[in-house]
Amino acid sequence: MIDNTIYLTPRAIVAELDKYIIGQVDAKKNVAIALRNRWRRMNASEEMKKEIIPNNILMIGSTGVGKTEIARRLARVADAPFTKVEASKFTEVGYVGRDVESMVRDLVEQSVTLVKTKKQEEVREKAQEMVEDILLDALIPPIKKTDNTTITPVQSSGTETPQSDQELNEKTRERFREKLKNGELEDRKIEISVKQSGGPGAGIIGGGMIDEASMMNLQEMMSGMMPKKSKKRKVTIAEARELLLEEESSKLIDMDEVKEEAIKKAEDTGIVFIDEIDKIAVSAKKGGGPDVSREGVQRDLLPIVEGSTVSTKYGVIKTDHILFVAAGAFHVSKPSDLIPELQGRFPIRVELQGLTKDDFYQILKEPKNALTKQYAALLSAESVQLEFDDAALLEIAETAFHINEEVENIGARRLHTVMSTLLNEFLFDVPDKIGANAKILVTKELVQEKLQGLVKNKDLSEFIL
Repeated sequence: MIDNTIYLTPRAIVAELDKYIIGQVDAKKNVAIALRNRWRRMNASEEMKKEIIPNNILMIGSTGVGKTEIARRLARVADAPFTKVEASKFTEVGYVGRDVESMVRDLVEQSVTLVKTKKQEEVREKAQEMVEDILLDALIPPIKKTDNTTITPVQSSGTETPQSDQELNEKTRERFREKLKNGELEDRKIEISVKQSGGPGAGIIGGGMIDEASMMNLQEMMSGMMPKKSKKRKVTIAEARELLLEEESSKLIDMDEVKEEAIKKAEDTGIVFIDEIDKIAVSAKKGGGPDVSREGVQRDLLPIVEGSTVSTKYGVIKTDHILFVAAGAFHVSKPSDLIPELQGRFPIRVELQGLTKDDFYQILKEPKNALTKQYAALLSAESVQLEFDDAALLEIAETAFHINEEVENIGARRLHTVMSTLLNEFLFDVPDKIGANAKILVTKELVQEKLQGLVKNKDLSEFIL
């Protein structure tokens, strides 16, 4: 059963996406429904659970309108394993296309990382205690109990209290334990043993009969057979904490359980984003040549999207219930140029709208990760305050929209070019000319002054990404 807290209602999912992505209401609604349907499926009867397959989505829209961002944010909302792949890479010269399964292996890797991180958080407190003991042993090694106990007389109010070396050692250790907990010794250097793998990975030369999964399993098996070596390192206590925490956390985790849970998570909640799918569509106007390899890639993708079994180094995974989101601009080709079988596996088609001046303005102002907020955060690290007038934001939006119309429409990515041109001089002058506690106010006039060459000189604009 999937945790109910992870899966929000469709409206709540859209509200979460609205924090980062402007517009594209239809696309957000469709991905929200697809995500909620996974929770609904997991709560259906066992008989129906196997029958319900996800409605894969095909996003159609030019570059920079938010296709990838919607899919990536959706995965974060769902705490789901996510991987992105460009379909065009499978058409490279000399590429046979058999390794289309690599996208599923990448998804499983992401899933293992997610599950392992979650398990490490659960045992973090216990691991920290173990790390503390290791650090304490490095600072004040414990004294083993022996029969020949040395008695040290300690004068206290005229009476003698005999104390063994072991008791004194324990008291010293406790004092240092308190200092460790309070962070008083973080800069002190100590020598610790860090485990390393048994040498560099062995290279395996094989013919075409050995696939990637078999190769990885063989390499992992050989690596496991080699003894783990320990290396002495002299580091600060702060650095030692990080190194040892990872090591001790791994000891407390059952990796077999992690692998099993990760495979299940990838199967039930995994999202694979296939970008540039229009590049493998075979246009009806063309014939022969590279189109043969494009259709071959489509036929290689088909079994993965339809539902098949893929071998990974963590185990076998079924792709029947993985959600596939494909995207492409489709300027030259059309969705109908894809082979019919593949078209049928992407029943939900969403057309993303081109961005307007108003969209650019909202992108600069509203999202949590807006560019204006990112630049403000960069300069705040130098204790410099950066603010934008509302009129300045409108001017930046209009400039970006105008350049997109004149040169090449690259959507919201154009804002990165415009903002960089606008603020580069300030970023260069801080902190040498513009010192700490200064305030930079970006006005409409300043924007016009800095960007006038960019707008007027079309020849120059053509060289701007």
